[in-house]
Amino acid sequence: MSELGLCSRREADEWIEKGWVLVDGEVIDTLGTRIRPTQNIEILPAAHSAQSQRVTILLHKPVGFVSGQAEDGYEPAVTLINPANHWNEDRSGIRFSPGHLRTLAPAGRLDIDSTGLLVLTQDGRIAKQLIGGHSEVDKEYLVRVRFGEHTVDVDRHLPAEKLALLRHGLELDGVPLKTAQVSWQNGEQLRFVLREGKKRQIRRMCELVGLEVVGLKRIRMGRVALGALPPGQWRYLAPNESF
Repeated sequence: MSELGLCSRREADEWIEKGWVLVDGEVIDTLGTRIRPTQNIEILPAAHSAQSQRVTILLHKPVGFVSGQAEDGYEPAVTLINPANHWNEDRSGIRFSPGHLRTLAPAGRLDIDSTGLLVLTQDGRIAKQLIGGHSEVDKEYLVRVRFGEHTVDVDRHLPAEKLALLRHGLELDGVPLKTAQVSWQNGEQLRFVLREGKKRQIRRMCELVGLEVVGLKRIRMGRVALGALPPGQWRYLAPNESF
């Protein structure tokens, strides 16, 4: 079911246990049941209804918050999801409910020193779309850098071959990186568009070519942009939006 994109593995377990899954017309309520590729899987309306009620939240994460579980005394970003921080220009039409915090999990990381768009979701399909092993959703970042003693007009000092390496030719942990789009946004800021998300990837890429990252902000994931959402505030993914 997960491989077919019907739901996440966790959702599949829940639906099976509740008797919401039929195979060739028969209810399957035993986890781990094996079926043949030729058999027909049918999902009952109750499962689709439960799935449609799950929310996805877009947060402008500030510096000093971790994406996932609390660590080293730093609070997780999910603690910012409360009525006080709900953006007053949210146009989704969704009203906040404490139930929206249940099973809410980050779909992708932003390290503690980075800011920008962080997606938290209850929907396993969206999590798989954004961070699954075969995800094709690109992520866009603005990255302020310095090169040695150069903190302004860095674009004039970084050799062209190093910029080319950022686009293609680097590897991390012995694994070649996918081709990236990297260009100068201004003299001190690079624009990165990636289709993968290794831990601290951009910072490590920059280190390999002699650049130091002094600021990193994610501004887009797929078709969803951070836009005017203020730091520390959040909004719902609207029904007419998709990644």
